[in-house]
Amino acid sequence: MIVYEFKVKGKEGQYQAIDEAIRTSQFIQNKCLRYWMDNKDAKVDKYALNKYCAVLAAEFPFADELNSMARQSAAERCWSAIARFYVSVAGRSPNSKKKIKGKKGFPKFKKNCRSVEYKSSGWKLSETRKSITFSDKKGIGTLKLKGTYDLNYYDIKQIKRVRLVRRADGYYAQFAIDADVRIESQPTNQVVGIDLGVKYFIADNKGNSEPSPKFYRQSEKQLNRANRKKSKKFSKEKKKAKQKQSNNYHKARNRYARKHLKVSRQRKEYCKRLAYSVIQSNDLVAYEDLNVKGLVRNRHLAKSISDAGWYAFRQWLEYFGHKYGKVTIAVPPHNTSQNCSNCGEKVKKSLSTRTHVCPHCGYVEDRDINAAINILRRGLSTVGHTGTYATGDLPSWAVGASLLSNGESLNVESPNF
Repeated sequence: MIVYEFKVKGKEGQYQAIDEAIRTSQFIQNKCLRYWMDNKDAKVDKYALNKYCAVLAAEFPFADELNSMARQSAAERCWSAIARFYVSVAGRSPNSKKKIKGKKGFPKFKKNCRSVEYKSSGWKLSETRKSITFSDKKGIGTLKLKGTYDLNYYDIKQIKRVRLVRRADGYYAQFAIDADVRIESQPTNQVVGIDLGVKYFIADNKGNSEPSPKFYRQSEKQLNRANRKKSKKFSKEKKKAKQKQSNNYHKARNRYARKHLKVSRQRKEYCKRLAYSVIQSNDLVAYEDLNVKGLVRNRHLAKSISDAGWYAFRQWLEYFGHKYGKVTIAVPPHNTSQNCSNCGEKVKKSLSTRTHVCPHCGYVEDRDINAAINILRRGLSTVGHTGTYATGDLPSWAVGASLLSNGESLNVESPNF
């Protein structure tokens, strides 16, 4: 499954229609969640929620204006959260003994959805595949597709989902295409262990390192300035009176959001290109199975860790590893920085100590490179066993026909790859 993304161009009325479709999808999703909460004894399942969509369409005229499969897609999003909650109650995935990582909580009502998803109906591509027409009663109409991908290469039946996404800089269309992404590549006869850090973004066992770009740190002054301008235009009186804020506030808010979006895209593209380079240069890549959510709880390092983008780098590493037939192994990070890679003895050191000096064997090496050697050794010792992935039991490349609810896609490639 691959996801192609295009920017859509239309008129202001069409953008308002997209916003209305997104609100309707959010309404249906929340209604399905309420229906499940009120009928727990009736054992409401995925199919019951799909049937409930027809009840909502008959009761609410604005819900009936949305395509029927788009309503079912909203119900499936709701059921996905419910199913994840059922699994997390047991603490384990249904087909594995592996414990589920991350937050385990009750499904929540959505407040600010940014996308609406269509299945196989409700839309039609033009003959040139340069525009798309939505045929439901929301009035979205025909939108031009701006991008570098060529949809003529794929059959219409291969397009399983179409999603409209609202972002700070405009609206986008995502196409989930059922296609094999695997590409045969020549072996390089090289293996590498990678240590992720703050000072260096990555350091490998061969002594190579890549500096951390620190995109957020570089743009922090501009972001703070835009945030102050936004705050000055915010009216507390209007908030108390439950009135809408001024147009100038919303313009400042949009400018602030666009700056954050730029930083996010810079980080994503950097992680993508670096992961591609690592995969192309090696047949086996070993890296740390870091709990990033737990690490960012450290208030002294949270900003630097978030700015580094370790999790995004891991996702792209796993995706390109699958695409080009390379082995990627996530190993436990415990004591990889403390143990000596030469003799194996534990040498305790604080985070500020950047050089590994072993008092047992006299081995001296950079802290990150020493950790990378330990990571590679652990990775080679687990070859042949089931690995772990950044997104749980499924690797990051295995994004199914149902796209992510926040409008992001894990495998939206650049034309260069």
